[in-house]
Amino acid sequence: MRRVVFNQQVMSMTHPLTTTAFDLPGFRITKSFGVVRGIMVRSRSVIGNMGANIQAIFGGNISIYTNLCERAREDTFNLMLTHAGQLGANAVIGVRYDATEIAPGITEVLCYGTAVFVEKAA
Repeated sequence: MRRVVFNQQVMSMTHPLTTTAFDLPGFRITKSFGVVRGIMVRSRSVIGNMGANIQAIFGGNISIYTNLCERAREDTFNLMLTHAGQLGANAVIGVRYDATEIAPGITEVLCYGTAVFVEKAA
């Protein structure tokens, strides 16, 4: 399991205080730090493209591309958590992903959300 440093603590990849919602049940937001993001630009290798083309001939899931996409999302999520931790946040709400092809075979992957500090609700 990959681990990231978030707000000076080691956390597992699935940080319990991240959500696509705009609140965290059982917690109250005491401070907002604004938008945080993780961004990465990835390209596919020639060898990876050849392997994917072979998989495409047989149909179904093209695992080479699936793995590439999953790694890019994981890496940008980690970058977003690092950015939030640098600001002093202990949670990120409204988490979203976006991807844009900026040139043939070159894709920008973005993970973003709102960095907040939360406390257990009374």
